[in-house]
Amino acid sequence: MRCLFVHPEFVSRSFWNYRATCELVGARYPAAPLGLITVAAMLPTDWQCRLVDCNVEQLTDADIAWAELVFVGGMIAQQTETLRVIGLLKARGKTVIVGGPDATSSPHLYHLADHLVLGEAEVTLPRWLADFKAGKAAAVYRAGEEKANVAGSPLPRFDLLRFDRYLHVGVQFARGCPFMCEFCDIIELFGRVPRLKTPAQMLAELQRLYDLGYRGHVDFVDDNFIGNKRDVKVFLVQLRDWLEAHRWPFEFTTEASVNLADDEAMLQLMQEVGFSAIFVGIESPDEATLKATKKLQNTHRSLSASLLKIYSYGIFVNTGYIVGFDTERGSVAQGVLELIEASAVPVNMVGLLFALPNTQLQRRLALEQRLLPDFEVAQAGAGDQCTSGLNFVPKRPRLDILLDYRRIIDESYAPKAYFGRVLQVGSQLDCSKKRLRLPLRSVLRDLRGFCCLVWRMGVLADYRWTFWKTLGKLAWRNPKGLRYSVALMALYLHFGSFRKFLVAHLTGSIEAADRRVGSADRPALSVAQ
Repeated sequence: MRCLFVHPEFVSRSFWNYRATCELVGARYPAAPLGLITVAAMLPTDWQCRLVDCNVEQLTDADIAWAELVFVGGMIAQQTETLRVIGLLKARGKTVIVGGPDATSSPHLYHLADHLVLGEAEVTLPRWLADFKAGKAAAVYRAGEEKANVAGSPLPRFDLLRFDRYLHVGVQFARGCPFMCEFCDIIELFGRVPRLKTPAQMLAELQRLYDLGYRGHVDFVDDNFIGNKRDVKVFLVQLRDWLEAHRWPFEFTTEASVNLADDEAMLQLMQEVGFSAIFVGIESPDEATLKATKKLQNTHRSLSASLLKIYSYGIFVNTGYIVGFDTERGSVAQGVLELIEASAVPVNMVGLLFALPNTQLQRRLALEQRLLPDFEVAQAGAGDQCTSGLNFVPKRPRLDILLDYRRIIDESYAPKAYFGRVLQVGSQLDCSKKRLRLPLRSVLRDLRGFCCLVWRMGVLADYRWTFWKTLGKLAWRNPKGLRYSVALMALYLHFGSFRKFLVAHLTGSIEAADRRVGSADRPALSVAQ
């Protein structure tokens, strides 16, 4: 069979869609589609596979004509484009198989597909495949409560990727998270007991990337890398030995809970194998809000001190915040801004609360009859927290929430504030144990990107003097950390324009909300320069 795998485009101007930074080094998108190339590895070896990632290339008539079967899947942020692609394929008479997290959470939206293979593909795809070969494939396959044994998950088809089109590639060590955050769908999709691949599996995946010639940034896409600390430490020891034997070809990023700061042995191992950055969900600086939303791992601690502790091991931190919780009392903008500055985190993903399908939050709001009708949710943009959150009736006035949100985005991503945080953390970052060795082609790629960065930020940008002062001070104070500090500075090509876009978008929403409430004494709506 000729199998086409289509990864729909992320079309919204989201926080994570930093194409402007990718362009510096000739890449087209940040991350490669790990899910689809893992599914491709589950098919018979004599079936032909071809990948079209619509984030980096066009889906052509020739691609569609070639295919006998088309596999499509994605997340909620890809929903609108996924549905469009399915409609296009069905109009061409193709057999379409759909899976992935959004189809699993909202299967009723994907009725045009010939087959829905829901849940973890290791569980449901073999059932579909057996029935398809027998000529009796059903319309829907569900995993129910069954979870995959990821120790039997295949090595992804990395050979289907064009590495030069991406800033980094991903691998997955574990699925599931032990915590109970009310708004999160990870525990609904993958459970609360982390399931891990074996160290041998992970090293085989890294070896495959190495053999294909890939070097540089590898992202562990685990939703909580330290969900099973004991087994992770065993793996990191073996990873350190593998890296030493292969002359340090990779460095790593991942996502972890803030209690990583409590485990110095884990931090030391992560530093030794070359973790350069992690994402940590903070959500709110307010203890009562964290308890109400069941984010208990963030309570009874100084969040800023925890983040600074992670920095001390040479690891940058990116954080996430959410605005719109029921427990918010009055304005929350000042508290969020103060924590951002106290922790010196340059990259903070701040979004509006969104009730994802099948989460504890969605079920609670449904019982309270506070969810907006489906058509309003769809119009709002299918899950993009930055532009379409609050798909429910909040307890605090919507207008006040939007005003808070706009202020946080506007002030935290102002050039002086952003580069000030880069300077603070970049000056302190311990890079004494960084051992990444890149081939000449990668060094030249980075050099080209730096030259483009200097031109765009140091010559063309209206914040060029801030750029030069920050770059000069970082080169003087911590030259070993300059590579990582420059990478953070490069991200501002995206965040600077994203700030202007989002503030303008929010201003329109605020003015509309202001007209609805008929208030004449709200704060002025001018945007800070």
